[in-house]
Amino acid sequence: MQEQPEQPPFAPGLIARVELTVTDADTAQAVGSGDVPVLGTPRVLALAEAATVAATAARMPAGSTTVGVRVELEHRAATPVGRTVTAEARLAKVDGRRLLFEVTVTDGDEIVAEGRVERVLVDRQRFVERASRAS
Repeated sequence: MQEQPEQPPFAPGLIARVELTVTDADTAQAVGSGDVPVLGTPRVLALAEAATVAATAARMPAGSTTVGVRVELEHRAATPVGRTVTAEARLAKVDGRRLLFEVTVTDGDEIVAEGRVERVLVDRQRFVERASRAS
């Protein structure tokens, strides 16, 4: 009997959304990326990455995780405290262990930010052990 090749756990088209209601702790002033009381770019990026993690969560192989390796993000619009933004990540391409996501962050109908996040599928334990040795 011939063994079936293992199916990749992820396929293009996976989508996830996460929301954030902007608080004072999310502002550029609070995160050190500027001096204005609007949603800071580092928080926009963290939200976009959270959406990519959510997109793969249900199909993550045991003992594996993904790590971010490349980001391209255009932060287009300011979002004041109290507004809710939604990040959507769509898996656009799978290349072996590399996963390329297209991400969009919106405030209602307005695009706050968009770009791409690349993640790589890794063995969690080996990754953590290597990182510990490096420090």
